[in-house]
Amino acid sequence: MRLIGLDPGLAVTGWGVIEAEGSRLAHVAHGTVETRADAQSEVRLARLFDGLAEVIARHRPDLAAIEEVFQNRNPQSTLKLGQARGVVLLAAGRAGLPVTELATRMIKKALTGTGAADKRQVAFMVQRLLPAAGPVAADAADALAVAIAAAGLTASASLATRRAS
Repeated sequence: MRLIGLDPGLAVTGWGVIEAEGSRLAHVAHGTVETRADAQSEVRLARLFDGLAEVIARHRPDLAAIEEVFQNRNPQSTLKLGQARGVVLLAAGRAGLPVTELATRMIKKALTGTGAADKRQVAFMVQRLLPAAGPVAADAADALAVAIAAAGLTASASLATRRAS
């Protein structure tokens, strides 16, 4: 199964594509879609959509996994993040991808064993699990972490279904 993990953000949205076969993971690609802070909101959102649509078309994932939004102290930041998240969901939906949403704490726990891990610990585990990825920028590492966590959940659900049969 090919999964794309997405870490929404208006300035930078990280993406990471992996192949998962049982417990085996393989890095396919990763990167970011960036928007200019001085551009109008509608231009930034359109750029985000177009960039993600291109990535999805190029890598043809079977499933999209998206990190759930957390609440910021700054309402404006939360609103912008929500807009970016909506565009990320739209890009996946337009491509006909099923979407799974994962809480940040669940992603951290799946990779590090604790839901309170910091970004450095998550990035370290991404590197250990996907050594072929090479150096990975923070937003793309977060997206790969989302994909890895989703792959684990998908594998667990598949195993549970087989055992129940």
